[in-house]
Amino acid sequence: MAKGQKRHFIVARDRVEVMKEINQNPLLVDIFEQWNHEQQEEFLKICTGVKGIKLLYDAFFKEIINPDTTPERLEELLSLILQVKVKILKVLPHESSRIAAEDTLLVLDIVVELEDGSIANVEVQKIGYAFPGERCACYSSDLLLRQYKRVKGKKGKNFSYKDIKKVYTIIFFEKSPKAFRKFKNTYTYIHRFKQQSDTGARLDLLQEYVFINLDILKAKLDNNSVTIENDLEAWLTFLSIDEPDKIQVFTEQFPEFVSLYEEVYDMCQNMERFMELFSKELFELDKNTVQYMMDEMQDELDEMTKRLSETKEELTGAQEELTNTQEELTNTQEELTNTKDELINTKDELSKEREKLAKMNEENERLQAQLKALMAK
Repeated sequence: MAKGQKRHFIVARDRVEVMKEINQNPLLVDIFEQWNHEQQEEFLKICTGVKGIKLLYDAFFKEIINPDTTPERLEELLSLILQVKVKILKVLPHESSRIAAEDTLLVLDIVVELEDGSIANVEVQKIGYAFPGERCACYSSDLLLRQYKRVKGKKGKNFSYKDIKKVYTIIFFEKSPKAFRKFKNTYTYIHRFKQQSDTGARLDLLQEYVFINLDILKAKLDNNSVTIENDLEAWLTFLSIDEPDKIQVFTEQFPEFVSLYEEVYDMCQNMERFMELFSKELFELDKNTVQYMMDEMQDELDEMTKRLSETKEELTGAQEELTNTQEELTNTQEELTNTKDELINTKDELSKEREKLAKMNEENERLQAQLKALMAK
């Protein structure tokens, strides 16, 4: 099947040819030698068609889903995801301060304004980070505020809040964060969120989110009894698979994607450019991995802090119970002491009463004796 992929998408090249081209250029040799053995092997497998290209790489994704040159592709993908027909009006610049501050978190970040004035932010994360909800809420709020300032500045006194349109945040995860991994067994790979009331009251709160877990989709497709069910799954499969055999089967079922693969593999013919792109992706992946580990450690630290807090509360509760029990024991001891004193007093009184009774018995016996004596006379 690897040969089939080369026949369809790239000029047939073997390892010898690729290494020859690299060795003839000192710059390429320097780049190649900076990679470890596994990275070198991955690059050579891609060049020779043994392994497919990861289309979620920033450069390749932007090449095939370019809102400037081929907006119809992103329009189609967004329409399928948002379940409403959309048309891209323009690409918005990255004005947000978080882009500079957190660029290591993203493999790709595209912001477009749609024909109806709404904004769609498309992000690709190779690794799903901790706190995805909190992050996306902040990013979405930032875009909403940018829209507010832009529209209000443009309309001036004629501004109305009705002029503010929806902000869609769409996140592709190559590796799902913890919050979504529990859905792997059910193959639920897409999650849509929006704010709503608990009473049925309706307000347009403008912010909506879509999280797409490509690793869970791949797990679903790896099940031989499962087939691609719709156009959205076809697009997501195109973006997520890189195995030559699967690409071959996929393009036979969906030939409309062949031209997109050809565009990507045309990029690979420029060896210098391809190697630079590959190096950049490896560098970004390293940064992402570090950030992921930091997030995981923070998540674990937060969990440990939570557990310690709960344990502290339990110990405090136990200490209060122990104190109360000790007070009850002290009170009980005092009551026992008082009862003991009362028993002693009662015993003393009983002893005195016995003495009185004994004297009374003696007196009674004496009087009876006298009575008998008198009666005998």
